[in-house]
Amino acid sequence: MAEILETIMLICFGLSWPINLVKNIKAQTAASTSLKFLILITVGYIAGIAAKFAAHKFNYVLIAYFVNLAFVAVNIVVYFINSKKDKKRKTENENINRLG
Repeated sequence: MAEILETIMLICFGLSWPINLVKNIKAQTAASTSLKFLILITVGYIAGIAAKFAAHKFNYVLIAYFVNLAFVAVNIVVYFINSKKDKKRKTENENINRLG
């Protein structure tokens, strides 16, 4: 029963990651994204996975951990892509302001 409840918790948390990913891709900015938060979540998922391995509990719950971790990892990649876009826009705006 504990594993079922843990899986439900991971699914509930995990549903937010694809939604967040789509939002970040559409926004094309890292302004509202916290890298520290994403890293903290990543560490939490890694700890959960490590706990399963340490306890030798290799079951379906691990799938939920790995899926969530993958979505957070993609969100981190999108963060850096969007940060690069933000810097490019800032540079372009500074160049326009100097010319104007």
